[in-house]
Amino acid sequence: MSVKVRFAPSPTGKLHVGNVRTALVNWLFAKGQGGQFVLRIDDTDLARSTLEYERGIEEDLTWLGLVWDERHNQSKRFDRYHEAADRLKAAGRLYPAYETAEELDRRRKVQLSRGLPPIYDRAALDLTAADKAALEAEGRKPHWRFKLDGRRVAWEDLSRGHAEVDTASMSDPVLIREDGLYLYTLPSVVDDLDMGITHVIRGEDHTTNTGAQIEIFEALIAAGMGSEVPRFAHMPLLVGADGAALSKRLGSLSVAEMREQGYEPLAITSHLGRIGTSDALEVGESLEALGRGFSFDKMGRSPARYDTEDLDRLNAQALHAMPYDRAQPRLAALDCDLGETVWNTLRPNLARFDDIQALTRLVRGPVSPVVEDPAFAAAALEVLPETIDDGVWAIWTEAVKARTGAKGKALFMPLRHILTGQERGPDMASLVPLIGRDRIVQRLRGETA
Repeated sequence: MSVKVRFAPSPTGKLHVGNVRTALVNWLFAKGQGGQFVLRIDDTDLARSTLEYERGIEEDLTWLGLVWDERHNQSKRFDRYHEAADRLKAAGRLYPAYETAEELDRRRKVQLSRGLPPIYDRAALDLTAADKAALEAEGRKPHWRFKLDGRRVAWEDLSRGHAEVDTASMSDPVLIREDGLYLYTLPSVVDDLDMGITHVIRGEDHTTNTGAQIEIFEALIAAGMGSEVPRFAHMPLLVGADGAALSKRLGSLSVAEMREQGYEPLAITSHLGRIGTSDALEVGESLEALGRGFSFDKMGRSPARYDTEDLDRLNAQALHAMPYDRAQPRLAALDCDLGETVWNTLRPNLARFDDIQALTRLVRGPVSPVVEDPAFAAAALEVLPETIDDGVWAIWTEAVKARTGAKGKALFMPLRHILTGQERGPDMASLVPLIGRDRIVQRLRGETA
């Protein structure tokens, strides 16, 4: 089977962490199988969908590397949804119901008070043509419900294993609202069939809905729309680092905000692609490598823990391994391109890429030296070698030690303070040759250089 998956966001807001994980797992699974990834914009709610959010979704996915093979807008497919609704009506599977939200709420309360499950009682199926005409004369417009078979629907879930849902315990789902707006389910099923989607991958909170959706798939196939029900995978949901439900702050964190905060795309995809799996939580070699290594067999049943400390660690890993040729355009944009040697020396100290701006100042200045002991600085200047090369740090510090008697922290920290003005930073043995003798002399004299 040629794998084909889809990601179907609504352009009513920005992509957030949960959205991205769903998109990512779909992409990793498809590309790991040599398959296709479809971006399908769920913009059937014309009042709430905006072009701005649609473009934002495309920008975010592209930045993450989740490039699509096909792209569709559901707002351009209403004729197909009308046809599907007509076929379901003709087959007796889609029926009009006229109850208001208040009436349905009262019925549910009565059912609960009697110890009955609060599911729709299908009263609308008993309405005669005259009843319907009278209701419509009152100004009521029907919503349309799909008539479930009321049976146990089973499937082999790629993530959860064998799964079953008893649709007899569910209300007949509303597929079309009173105002004619299609709810998500019918357009999604029609599109999955029309586009040849082979696998539907989403969060486990959709598991119960799958029973009803499989019945809709089967009804449309029987009505001549499509040929095969896709397979399903329902992933464990995300929780916070403490195991509790993901906080609203983290759960609503958008890709745009993460980009602004300096996170690398590969760090984000490595984090979201590997949490909750048996893979080591390390940054991937590439997005494609993550796809080749992805398998639902590695995915646990427990919720996946989303911890920003892990993301920070992976972000640093991604930067520390970033080759110069990939970094160079971004270095040039920040006016921080001092060559490959400088990049390789400074990158192990990066937490965010923009940190390079402060680090390159250590090399080319200006640095305000912190000279706590002028006599120590003068002694260090006296024994400073004329040639500043790769091995000079060891030679110089040994000479300073012999001249001043300082050793250990008392030797190395004052030199770091003088040459960088900081408590910590890059390896001094690698940094000193990059600074150069002229600036070293100036800083030892207490001059900003």
